[in-house]
Amino acid sequence: MDLHGIDLNLLVAFDALMAERSVTRAGARIGRTQPAMSAALARLRGLLKDELFVRGPNGLQPTPLALDLAQPIGRALTELQQALAFTQSFDPSTSTASFTLGLSDHPTFALLPALLEILREQAPGVTLRIRNFIARDDAIGMLDAGEVDLTVGVPPTATGRILSRILFEERFVCVVRRGHPTVRPPLELGGFLEQSHLLVSPENESYGVVDAALAKQGLKRRLALTLPQLYAAPALVAQTDLIATLMEGVVAASGHAERLCIMPVPLDLPPILFALSWHRRNDVHPAQRWFRDLLASVPHCAGLRIPAGPAA
Repeated sequence: MDLHGIDLNLLVAFDALMAERSVTRAGARIGRTQPAMSAALARLRGLLKDELFVRGPNGLQPTPLALDLAQPIGRALTELQQALAFTQSFDPSTSTASFTLGLSDHPTFALLPALLEILREQAPGVTLRIRNFIARDDAIGMLDAGEVDLTVGVPPTATGRILSRILFEERFVCVVRRGHPTVRPPLELGGFLEQSHLLVSPENESYGVVDAALAKQGLKRRLALTLPQLYAAPALVAQTDLIATLMEGVVAASGHAERLCIMPVPLDLPPILFALSWHRRNDVHPAQRWFRDLLASVPHCAGLRIPAGPAA
């Protein structure tokens, strides 16, 4: 039989008729009027080429075909109801769901250890897969393609289909190696400009936030090295006379903080924001909502700096 002609409501009506053996009572059972139930029965008879129910002394009596159909249709409706009910709730403690999370470099170091600990406690059966991305708008392509469920990185270019909420922020600090021959705190702008600088640019640009802030004052620094690997920078600075302006959290997580002299930047630099982003198609799914809320709690557990004001 061509299923295009089958309305699910007809199967619900059939199941109610089997249970009640009365058009009126079956209608009351599923919230339909007696004429609507009579019309449904007429359509079922036409589709199946069988009377299905005939009047008897004790109400409607099912035909042999109706009896054959009763169990498989009832089972199918029960399974469908259970499937739809599953999509309305999510129990992390028993779930074996798999989530794919896109992370840029710093959130991998800053969030992942705390996230794994929380998953171990709250959702031990959940599987987590990590995908790396570099350029901020790579996150949009990954979300559009369904390659990841969520991403965490510098906020991507705004689009109507990509939703975001700010998770945490990082302030900039200047670092040089301990024992640097010419740099001593407090670092003044003049001394800052005299140094040879290391620029971290995962997107391979030769112009960063420091250069933009200096340009507003008609100033420029000398770039001695442009580096795409964020977490290689502290180690390089610790072994050279270069100066770098890095996120405070990167320095702390690098394992080289004790070898570095960490100073405030002699410029007014806004913090770098890191956002959780997801595709609009995943917005209402219970498992996705749970995972987003879980990720939103991780910065606090990891001791990260959470911006004041609304998070979304």
